[in-house]
Amino acid sequence: MPIKSSNGLRLRRTSHPVLYEVNTRILLNELSRQAGATLTLDKIPDAVLDEWAELGFDAVWLMGVWTAGKTGIRIARENDDLRREYQKALPDVTDDDIIGSPYAVHSYTVAKTLGGTASLNALRKKLEARGMGLILDFVSNHTARDHKWVSYHPEYYIAGKDGDEREKPEYFFKIKTRKGERTLAFGRDPYFPGWTDTAQLNVFHPQTRAALLAELAEIARFCDGVRCDMAMLLLNDVFQRTWGDHLHNTGTTALGTEFWDDAIRHVREQYPEFLFIAEAYWNLEWPLQQLGFNYTYDKTLYDRLLREGASAVYDHLKAELAYQQRSLRFIENHDEPRAAQVFHNESWHFAAATIAAGVPGMYMLHDGELEGRTVKVPVQLGRRPAEPVSLPTKHFYTRLLRCLTADVLKQGHWQLLKCRPAWHENHSFQNIIAFAWRLASDMRLFVVNYAPLTSQCYFDLPLDGMEGTSFEFRDLMSPAVYVRDRTGLQHKGMYFDLPGYSLHIFDVKPARP
Repeated sequence: MPIKSSNGLRLRRTSHPVLYEVNTRILLNELSRQAGATLTLDKIPDAVLDEWAELGFDAVWLMGVWTAGKTGIRIARENDDLRREYQKALPDVTDDDIIGSPYAVHSYTVAKTLGGTASLNALRKKLEARGMGLILDFVSNHTARDHKWVSYHPEYYIAGKDGDEREKPEYFFKIKTRKGERTLAFGRDPYFPGWTDTAQLNVFHPQTRAALLAELAEIARFCDGVRCDMAMLLLNDVFQRTWGDHLHNTGTTALGTEFWDDAIRHVREQYPEFLFIAEAYWNLEWPLQQLGFNYTYDKTLYDRLLREGASAVYDHLKAELAYQQRSLRFIENHDEPRAAQVFHNESWHFAAATIAAGVPGMYMLHDGELEGRTVKVPVQLGRRPAEPVSLPTKHFYTRLLRCLTADVLKQGHWQLLKCRPAWHENHSFQNIIAFAWRLASDMRLFVVNYAPLTSQCYFDLPLDGMEGTSFEFRDLMSPAVYVRDRTGLQHKGMYFDLPGYSLHIFDVKPARP
């Protein structure tokens, strides 16, 4: 039987958790090659799990544990555009490496190649013993084309008209079902052609919704939370805009409640602490948070860190704290390019990671990010190219993650600090992002020059409740230690003169006499 969620998980005790996304199929492939034998989830070496725990991860997202269907694998192997992407990432790719998208789910059963349900339960128990939670995928917008519902319950899906598969082959396909031949829609979002290995569910159909809620409740037995793929697609207004004409043709209308409101309430009746994470875009994060999601993707912060600079980042971090606390921050995931590739130098990369890791909400790291991998691997592949470990990157992330384990970050109060000019007409203060975490008399101070140019600033520190006539600033990312007088800090503020993309994470304490 699956174990029940433990209140002892670190995930339950913090408002600032750290999540590690693991490409499960690639991980087991590599571990099996190293071991010279086929390993399943329960055989992941203790040394690997211990390393995850020592790095400070509060939860592990095992991406890609569910069973993929033969149709999805065939399509993944035959698609010429995808083939080019595979060869770009893995020049010696073979058909054996192409194992289908983990987001064309044939069934919510753990793939036999990974060891099945018993293997997952055993791994979960090992994670729990180390204080880590388990997150799995839930794909509510679509299923694989050879999912059993397609054959037995084609009414669960968005249907097209006969001939649509010829006139609009990028949106529809024809298939024989137990109820006759049907034309069904590919799963998609409204801005792109369909995902041709999937079939689009109709969440306005009462029986579809009931079936999805039952599936989700079953998944919840085996994990501590779910990452919900493309969650915003199921919002009533988005779904109506995307599929309105086809809904009208079948007489289907919105059910009067939001899918996610029903789904989250349904699961939490049995598992009150179950965690919901939404992959979300299009400024729909806040509505999803209001429906009960614990965390929603913060793609805006990622985009601003990558493309817009310090002022845009600062403006984003001025948002309401309740929104910040339920945002999931990242600078890489399986859908985005590798951070080590797009943040073109290590200093910029490390500065971006420090900001994403240090602000409120959940922080997520992606498999390979810690080692400085540069090749983005399509999700359809079960193998990735060998790449050397970047020792500076590994060293940086090890120190950064160690900083995040402190109680002051796990339980404390966060405050964005307002920088001001170091002197008249010096506008470089706008390049510096500074914020502090406080818990009783403990303080962690983050200061990042998020620009390639040397910058200067002053800012005031939140010293209320901290005793002492002077303070020691011990940098946790370097050997630097500074002592500053309280009177000077209160009258003039803290002064910084920082090289481009330099960063500090200070442990601030009263200085010894």
